Amino acid sequence: MPHFINKPYLMHLCRRFISLLLLLVLMASTSWSQNFSAQETHSLLDKFVWVEGGSFTMGSTAATAKEMEQPAHTVQLSGFQIAKTEVTQSLFQRIMGWNHSYFPCADCPVNNISWLQANEFIKRLNAATGLLFSLPSEAQWEYAAKGGAQSRSYIYSGSNSIADVAWYADNAKRRSHPVAQKQANELGLYDMTGNLWEFCIDDFKQGAYQRNQETVKNPVLTRDVDARARTVKVIRGGGYEFSANESEVFRRDGTTSNVKMPDIGFRLILNNPAVSATQ
Repeated sequence: MPHFINKPYLMHLCRRFISLLLLLVLMASTSWSQNFSAQETHSLLDKFVWVEGGSFTMGSTAATAKEMEQPAHTVQLSGFQIAKTEVTQSLFQRIMGWNHSYFPCADCPVNNISWLQANEFIKRLNAATGLLFSLPSEAQWEYAAKGGAQSRSYIYSGSNSIADVAWYADNAKRRSHPVAQKQANELGLYDMTGNLWEFCIDDFKQGAYQRNQETVKNPVLTRDVDARARTVKVIRGGGYEFSANESEVFRRDGTTSNVKMPDIGFRLILNNPAVSATQ
């Protein structure tokens, strides 16, 4: 006569197994963010550049600018350090232990992640390195994309010819590409136009610029980054499926903080003033 395990006991075993499995997954993902070596940290810091503070015109007076990109207004920023490239899939996987990106390759920008997941990555990277990284504010992003104090007022980030600096609708073949394959901008930053849209820390507001008729210093429009409530967040830079007339350096858009798309990624700001990036 066959032996049957009673149903309550079987359910108990299943619950125990699922709990153990979740614990193992948590331990594995946590271990990825530990033991970030001094050599790894130094290599990461080499990928940042110093952006000298200053004033610039944020937004645009162009006839093609949308209402949410107007009016042009003066913003004053303190100096900051920003990554030369978007966060790569290899770095993301090193910290998180997983990579669900479309178009997988180690040197391609990580994508198919939400704003919330980007901030979880940053939280773990901070723990792994002892440093303080974050997403850029929208103002920091635009100032850096325009070349900072070295700006030559290009239409796109680093050139008036989009093909020189960007993977976009006419050359990307509907996919992202490895970082730093195109020409850098005035500050040595890559892919600030095209390849992937990039998350900023700010909440997205259609009329955000209309609030700033006078010079503002270090503006950030955001809630606490740890808030789990769904919000709409700023994305900047254009992506691989966008045309030249949708990719000018002043273009802005927004997406909810929990959305995941193959054409959205992010880059990092380093907030440790005593830690020197390449200057």
